[in-house]
Amino acid sequence: MNAETISYKPKHALVTGASCGIGYAIAQRLAAEGYHLYLTCRHSGRLLSETAEHLAAQYHIACTPFEADMGSPGDVEGIFCEIPSLDLLVNNAGVSYVGLLHEMTLADWHEVMHTNLDALFYTCKNAIPLMLRNHSGKIINISSVWGNVGASMETAYSASKGGVNSFTKALAKELAPSGIQVNAIACGVIDTRMNQGFSAEAMEQLKSEIPADRIGTPEEVAQMLISLLQAPDYLTGQVITMDGGWT
Repeated sequence: MNAETISYKPKHALVTGASCGIGYAIAQRLAAEGYHLYLTCRHSGRLLSETAEHLAAQYHIACTPFEADMGSPGDVEGIFCEIPSLDLLVNNAGVSYVGLLHEMTLADWHEVMHTNLDALFYTCKNAIPLMLRNHSGKIINISSVWGNVGASMETAYSASKGGVNSFTKALAKELAPSGIQVNAIACGVIDTRMNQGFSAEAMEQLKSEIPADRIGTPEEVAQMLISLLQAPDYLTGQVITMDGGWT
């Protein structure tokens, strides 16, 4: 077979919550790897559009932004109407809630659950048929160490991420015969906007508890995701903890 008969088929990825932090770092790494991207955010549409333009120009890839609520089945279905092919789904969008459970409102509870957990159902339900066509694909869910061990004052968040972990393991078993891998990265303390609500003293206390003696970076999470993409297909159903030895 000569070079003229070889056709390159670019890969396509959907990254949710991609306007900043971990999602942005992942989008940038995937763009550098040559992926055509679909990116979502909920409130930062203008910023996401600028990000998409920047990545498209720098890495010569197609990059389509969507301002949408990933916890809304209608919004998710609308996004997938624009996606004809998908090789990778990265479920990164998430919200946190810090406070006593008995003081949490029903609205706050549902906000955490529909953003962190319901969204996985909506995205996977729409992505799986696209992957089944090629008998291949990868789904990577961004989780948290609190989904492994739970955190005081973050019961709802911990419960949602525990659900993400179980969702990952169960769906991996369901899709393994179809050649689709499902894994998760359970992050420790990462330097993102989600942690900016904590005081400097609280962050220093957290840092002192981490054997690596520092906070993780979004770029390191992105690097871990690339490693998962390059791992053997036999690796599926795993929740990879990345927390500097903390938990």
